[in-house]
Amino acid sequence: MTRESPRSPAENAELALLLEVAGTPKPGNVDRRRDLGDLRFEQFLAGSVGSAGGLRMAAAGAPVGRAFKRAVRGMSRQSGGNTQFGCLLLLTPLVGAAAQGDLTSEGVEERCRATTVDDAVAFYRAFEHVDVAVGDPPESAAGLDARRGSDAEPALRERELTLRDVMELSADPDEGVPDTNAQEWIEGFSRTFDAAAAILADDGPVLDRAARCFLRQLAAEPDTLVATKHGEGAARDVQERAEATLDAVERTGSLAPSEDLAEAFVAEGINPGTTADRVAAALFVALERGLAV
Repeated sequence: MTRESPRSPAENAELALLLEVAGTPKPGNVDRRRDLGDLRFEQFLAGSVGSAGGLRMAAAGAPVGRAFKRAVRGMSRQSGGNTQFGCLLLLTPLVGAAAQGDLTSEGVEERCRATTVDDAVAFYRAFEHVDVAVGDPPESAAGLDARRGSDAEPALRERELTLRDVMELSADPDEGVPDTNAQEWIEGFSRTFDAAAAILADDGPVLDRAARCFLRQLAAEPDTLVATKHGEGAARDVQERAEATLDAVERTGSLAPSEDLAEAFVAEGINPGTTADRVAAALFVALERGLAV
């Protein structure tokens, strides 16, 4: 596939992270008008810049797990902690596929299928750089709790689990909340490519497109992070409120209803972070396909 961008894939990935956090409003998330407690807008900017080394590794053909771990380590070098772990999990294989000239669902799925046990070990070690909100694994998979970091390596090697295998366990768990980021890995990033197409078909400033993309994605299905922190019922309620807000935004042509929802979610401590991850990935694909900035 011919690239449509004047920037390299790694540069577009860094730009996508910057555009994602600057898109406003993003109900419940940090944006250029809202901070969340100890998480501030400038920390996301610093995390975006810090991730660049790992993104360049991915573009140069480094193994996905090693490039991801390097990106997370760089991202963590700001005072806010975890700003973009999930974004980088999606972006790393996408950047690798783009650099190979195959930024398609089939191309990125092939890259995910090619991951190894070493990639899985590197992924787990990335958890040692930042605190990531994840649900408790079932008792049968206690040894694979991602929060164990490198201590999980023996279990990964004993079961010969590749990084894609690990994603498959999270995408379709025996119990608990399915992780939509993991589902993207297993399903060829279908949501990401659809969202990118919608961004390209939209009009107006890119940051407004990013805000509308966020609201559309939040209205489409429950957010994994909200479900992990507040329960599945709360995640469904957030989805329904996003649907109603999206209707109002599309009816009025104004983002004002989304501003109201943003204020409400911040007050309630609702943070749909997994949805933001997918917006960053979609912005990357859109930039690679010619989105002008």
